[in-house]
Amino acid sequence: MTVRVLLVDDQVLVRSGFKLLIDSEPGLVVVGEADDGEAAVALTKELRPQVVLMDIRMPGMDGIAATGIISADEELNDVKVVVLTTFGHDEYVFGALQAGASGFLMKDTVPAELVAAVKTVAMGDSLLLPERTRHLIEEFVRRDESVPESHAPELDVLSPRERDVLAVVGRGLSNNEIAETLVLSPLTVKTHVSRILTKLNARDRAQLVMIAYESGLLTPGT
Repeated sequence: MTVRVLLVDDQVLVRSGFKLLIDSEPGLVVVGEADDGEAAVALTKELRPQVVLMDIRMPGMDGIAATGIISADEELNDVKVVVLTTFGHDEYVFGALQAGASGFLMKDTVPAELVAAVKTVAMGDSLLLPERTRHLIEEFVRRDESVPESHAPELDVLSPRERDVLAVVGRGLSNNEIAETLVLSPLTVKTHVSRILTKLNARDRAQLVMIAYESGLLTPGT
């Protein structure tokens, strides 16, 4: 399967470099480019890429707002957004994750890591930058006094085993790692994760990590 990628950045040179890199990788192809959030939303609806590489800071509609619109559109459920930033501010990245981004990367990521990230997000079986993502979410949960001490009622739709799986997903483990941890087959884990996504109306694993911490199922330092 060829992974279709949409590039969103207001810098032509940045888009050109990413396009050259992605188009040279077997199994990946750039299907379109946009220079602001509004164009990104329109092209996503038109081209239906599997992965959108989205700059955060752009004139007009920024990447966080565009990510939120894409994530809220049920017809675009199969689209995964990875935000790109040159800024180290956690607020931007956390805002993007809250808006529905599947992960984040710095723009100076080495080429091999960028290609691997696109493939990881498209596959959906692993969390992009699991340790960095988890620590970022933990930091913001620590600041939020509204987070409950134990899991919230919305998790009652999950079976005990599904809660176990969600807790391990929240730690950033891949399906194979979860299978080893809980002594299950990878296929069983994949089935559990799929059901959890459906029951919690979550788009992807990044959202499951958010839910695991924000519900109180996991606490910072777990």
